[in-house]
Amino acid sequence: MPKTSARLLSLLSLLQARRDWPGALLAERLDVSPRTVRRDVDRLRELGYPVAAMKGPDGGYRLDAGTELPPLLFDDEQAVALAVALQIATASGAGIEEAAARALNTVRQVLPARLRHRVDTLRVTAVDRPESRPGPQVDSGVLMAIGAAVHAREVLRFDYSPVSAPGPAPVRPEAEGEAEGAGEGGRGALPPPPRRVEPHHLVTWGRRWYLVAWDLERGDWRTFRADRIAPRAPTGPRFTPRELPGGSVADFITARFRGTTTATGDGVGGWPCRGEVILSLPAAEVLRHTRDGIVEELGPDRCRLVLGSWSWPGLVAAIGRFDADIEVIGPPELRSAFAQLAARYAAAATPPRHP
Repeated sequence: MPKTSARLLSLLSLLQARRDWPGALLAERLDVSPRTVRRDVDRLRELGYPVAAMKGPDGGYRLDAGTELPPLLFDDEQAVALAVALQIATASGAGIEEAAARALNTVRQVLPARLRHRVDTLRVTAVDRPESRPGPQVDSGVLMAIGAAVHAREVLRFDYSPVSAPGPAPVRPEAEGEAEGAGEGGRGALPPPPRRVEPHHLVTWGRRWYLVAWDLERGDWRTFRADRIAPRAPTGPRFTPRELPGGSVADFITARFRGTTTATGDGVGGWPCRGEVILSLPAAEVLRHTRDGIVEELGPDRCRLVLGSWSWPGLVAAIGRFDADIEVIGPPELRSAFAQLAARYAAAATPPRHP
């Protein structure tokens, strides 16, 4: 019996690793006869695993989806990855925090001692940035509805609220779909009609969830905050996916949040404003505090910094946070912004004439 049980686990592991398995190949991998494979498949079916038989010259088997979730097998790396992902999911903002914590506890209880030790030594504490107001929470049902439409490639209809639940103020309104609900009716006006879009991607950025879609009415790409979406049923007809600008959803989202239409691989060129300076600091020290940009060492205490930002004053403020002498290389707009901000700071440092 122990030998049979071990063989069943090996068979289940093989069926999970590959979609279709010829019967002869399974028999060879398990070192048993095809008749034994058929008997083991029947045993798995009795345990609730939906193993389908494939017709053909050689025949074969496939592990299909069933009506219930049967016990699953994970290799060591999959089990650790699952545990880490569940720890991170407790701060995902997707409304699944409690379920993720319960799932993590369930997984941990059945892990072998060696894997439980690895997971316990890799405890991840997901901490959000401190905010004056809590971040927006998205109902998991809304995410499921959006994800289903993206997967099925069906037109999605939804109501889009111009004002979300309390949350941190947006950094760039037009990049977060804030403009999608603006100007579509004032007080006493009829509510705007539902939006009709071709949903392409459901993405996360800064603990917020967004839908990247082609807006059928506006004939352009849009990003919508998922916490403002109220899906309507049923979904519309199927569509053929369009090519997303930028080549990938990551490049597209990065460019939109930077206020541009394209993004570049150097992490700098996608910003609307891009400048170059020389700082009297070691390159290693500047690099530790630079997320986006290019740092080039020019000497022990001198480096070149290429950085981008939303605006020229914003770029000057970002460079000014380094406590060092600054030499502006260009462009002229950056030099003018330094002069403008210097005058503003000097005025702020002057005591008022009248108390």
